[in-house]
Amino acid sequence: MKAFRARNSVCQVMEGTTSLAWQSQSGCGRNRGVHIVLSLEIKADAHVRGYVGEKIKLKCTFKSTSSVTDKLTIDWTYRPPSSSRTESIFHYQSFQYPTTAGTFRDRISWVGDVYSGDASISISNPTLKDNGTFSCAVKNPPDVHHNIPVTELTVTERGFGTMLSSVALLSVLVFLPSAVVVVLLLLRMARKSAGLKKRSKSGYKKSSIEVSDDTDQEEGDDCVARLCVRCAECLDSDYEETY
Repeated sequence: MKAFRARNSVCQVMEGTTSLAWQSQSGCGRNRGVHIVLSLEIKADAHVRGYVGEKIKLKCTFKSTSSVTDKLTIDWTYRPPSSSRTESIFHYQSFQYPTTAGTFRDRISWVGDVYSGDASISISNPTLKDNGTFSCAVKNPPDVHHNIPVTELTVTERGFGTMLSSVALLSVLVFLPSAVVVVLLLLRMARKSAGLKKRSKSGYKKSSIEVSDDTDQEEGDDCVARLCVRCAECLDSDYEETY
């Protein structure tokens, strides 16, 4: 009698386990022999942050002890904040079937690869209304016992600080080369002005070769000036496109 109770206790403990595989020895339950129940290991990001209008990827990966077949299924569901209602937004079985109704209509895309253990999807043109909980469920018979990870998505507007940093970077990339060119131009003009003053005081008369050199220098200065004007025009154009 004690041996029978002990055997039943072992069976109950083994039936409640959540490991990848457990064995039910002969005599446990109604069936005799050895039975192996396999499960999947599924992982997903617990928290994902996105911005309005920018595509968001919801990552989900899985490991299965069985080979991938056409029986493998993937289901993504969505639950709004402070709600118990869930809706199916994506189904996969040999082919992807994104939802054709609801708020996610025509906005869910398949970006995974089942043969690499990837069950990820993406959301296009996200809005503040997309905040909520997303669940990723995978079944690959005979592996059907698994956890269902959830991902909390938070969609926000890009802050002023982020926009300011982008504008600052653009300004540095445009202003820095222009500033270098302007400084070089001013230095050349200063040197030229100092030379002219020195020559005028001493009553120096230029030779034909020096006149030719001055003409070439003036043409070079004119090219630099045109380059500065062009850089300024590009800066104005980039600034208008940014805003």
